[in-house]
Amino acid sequence: MTELSPEQQTELEAAAFRRLVEHLRTRNDVQNIDLMNLAGFCRNCLSNWYREAAEASGIEISKDESREIIYGEPYAEWQAKYQREASDAAKAAFEANKPEH
Repeated sequence: MTELSPEQQTELEAAAFRRLVEHLRTRNDVQNIDLMNLAGFCRNCLSNWYREAAEASGIEISKDESREIIYGEPYAEWQAKYQREASDAAKAAFEANKPEH
């Protein structure tokens, strides 16, 4: 395995994160409940993790600000444009497999 410096590892992780966020922004057809049901996390989870990381570094960031960073626009605007009512099957799957975080 290639030996990476801590700085290189951080740089690569940051690039992978940015690519994931960009991918989720382009795949606005994928609903958060679908992500939760398949992977156990969603865009809101990412925004919470972002905010928690900022706070751990002494940076104050609001829930709305962290969501806008992940969604690429204010959350309410994203919801109005892309969020649709989840199917009964998706809701049932979420309840059966709901993460504890």
